[in-house]
Amino acid sequence: MLYGALFGVVVYIAIVLFVGWRELVGALATFPLWALPVALALSFGNYLIRFLKWERYRKLLGIRLDRRTSFTIYMAGFSMGITPGKMGEVLKSWLIRRVTGTPIHTSAPIVIAERVTDLLGYLILIAIGGIASFPEYRGVFWAGLGLCVVGSALLGSQRFARLVVQMLKRTPYAWRYAEKADGSFQSARVLFRPRELFLPTLESVASWGCECAAFWVIASQFCAAPLPFLYAVCAYALSAVAGAVAIVFPGGLGLTEGLLGTLLRRKYEELDGLVLEIARAKAGGATVLTRLCTLWFAVLLGLVFLARFERRYGRVEATPAEEPSGRDPERDALVEPMYGALRDDEPRR
Repeated sequence: MLYGALFGVVVYIAIVLFVGWRELVGALATFPLWALPVALALSFGNYLIRFLKWERYRKLLGIRLDRRTSFTIYMAGFSMGITPGKMGEVLKSWLIRRVTGTPIHTSAPIVIAERVTDLLGYLILIAIGGIASFPEYRGVFWAGLGLCVVGSALLGSQRFARLVVQMLKRTPYAWRYAEKADGSFQSARVLFRPRELFLPTLESVASWGCECAAFWVIASQFCAAPLPFLYAVCAYALSAVAGAVAIVFPGGLGLTEGLLGTLLRRKYEELDGLVLEIARAKAGGATVLTRLCTLWFAVLLGLVFLARFERRYGRVEATPAEEPSGRDPERDALVEPMYGALRDDEPRR
């Protein structure tokens, strides 16, 4: 998380240097403050809708939590939103184990299912917004779609799971993770059944549609002419998909801002007839405010709920009581049969 935050600082310093400090301040000075609470409310609406998806997945895997604790764990996961592909949100699985004892490998596929359905939701929003308006970025759309299709097929395939588990069992040092991998694939097959993909994907369309609306509210304030809503939807979703596909960028930082700013600058030049420097400053201001109200707002809320969890259950670095320090019950259960007969019949060498 610290590395992601530092990378974010570098990205925003680069934006300021590229746009120009005075030009950026001048653009932000014209922004009406009433738009910020509206954008933040829409972003929070996104989190609430996605919580419904989290609850559905949790119940499918038989993880029992009261609604309040479940919401705290779900929101705490946002603290890891500035990790590559947001996969740091697997922290939620660690927190679940602290409360219920559910193995991490059992619940971790929820995070993968969330990312896949989120990506599908974004792709639907791009199609609704009109990908034909962005012919040079169609490759991003098809790359995201291919990633979803291939990933869903593999994670839901029992044959692929069996192949991976067998490979792990035959690999030195990795064999100890074979049973955990098998458990993860069992959970994934439940979550990636075709009938279980439809509703979560629709929820993703609705949730991320709220963030697209938040972006439109902010970006419209920098434009004298009306900014087309569908253009804003497609531009925001396309930028988010680019950041998600390029998984090496933590939280999409850098790539998402760059593409979003470029698309906005072009539209400002077209609608208002602005010169390049002014359009670039306005696009930079809109991009920074949008990311503050979406990505960084989520990270801040995540830290608040993570602190709330720690006040109730203790620091997350602490070793859970059900797994004494230095021992792994699942590993011991796997290794024990190998030495059982040796222990009974002859001295151990």
